[in-house]
Amino acid sequence: MSTKIATRDAYGQALVKLGEVNPQVVVLDADLAGSTKTIKFKQAFPERFFNVGIAEQNLIGTAAGLAASGKIPFASTFAIFATGRAFEMIRNTVAYPKLNVKIAASHAGLTVGEDGASHQALEDIAVMRAVPNMTVIVPADAVETEQAVFRAAEHYGPVYIRLGRPGVPVIYDENYRFEIGKAHLLRPGRHVGLVATGIMVAIALEAADLLAKEGIEAAVLNMSTIKPLDKEAVIELARATGALVTAEEHTVIGGLGSAVAEAVAEHYPVPVLRVGVEDCFGQSGTPAELLAAYGLTKENIAQKAKEAIARKGAK
Repeated sequence: MSTKIATRDAYGQALVKLGEVNPQVVVLDADLAGSTKTIKFKQAFPERFFNVGIAEQNLIGTAAGLAASGKIPFASTFAIFATGRAFEMIRNTVAYPKLNVKIAASHAGLTVGEDGASHQALEDIAVMRAVPNMTVIVPADAVETEQAVFRAAEHYGPVYIRLGRPGVPVIYDENYRFEIGKAHLLRPGRHVGLVATGIMVAIALEAADLLAKEGIEAAVLNMSTIKPLDKEAVIELARATGALVTAEEHTVIGGLGSAVAEAVAEHYPVPVLRVGVEDCFGQSGTPAELLAAYGLTKENIAQKAKEAIARKGAK
């Protein structure tokens, strides 16, 4: 995992590849094409690119209109603006009529870094997951991002793809196949299951290495689709290990941790501990500083894993 590529960069490259094979694909941006990397599509297909300006509600409304006329629009801006400023348009103009709009939101989570709390979307997964008809995807690396873009284009209906700003380790190779709604077991284990999404997948793998040094076998499950959640994979992991830890670059409320806990509570109750932002806002700092400050580290995941294991026999 030495190579690092930002998922926003992979998204920009994937759009160009998709545009070459699917003439119905169009791309919209809210004056952030350089940051979201949709500028690559603009350069390749200027007649199929639309910059709506700093008007995120119009971004979604225009995308809905294009979808209603048979196009496959990818609408991009920062996650905080897409899910915050344009929420009502997403709900009523896209999801309610189940229009074929793909919302690809970059600069999500703490790793926006120095931009600070106002730009660190920590609630977007929870918000999008609560919307009926919405599919929610959080790719773990560049390879998965490219495949998620193609699968989103093939899938009919609203899709939210969460993307990041900094480079993240490349986990997968060309043999990997992403499928919407399917988790991928990266590492088997019998003592505890680590369920991670996005940038936390690579960190969960590092945590599993730490635990292995103590004789603890930790399974690592990449849950790249938050909705629909792969409940079968979660339940199978709960049965196999008896304890789970979730890890996400998002508030612990309403995101991956909540989704996993809901599935486990209803189908196979085991201890579930969550690693994420503990119901607070972010702050300015480098991505590494922020991940450490908020406990999104391999050390914290490993510690939570040991706590979860200890709870197996608790009454």
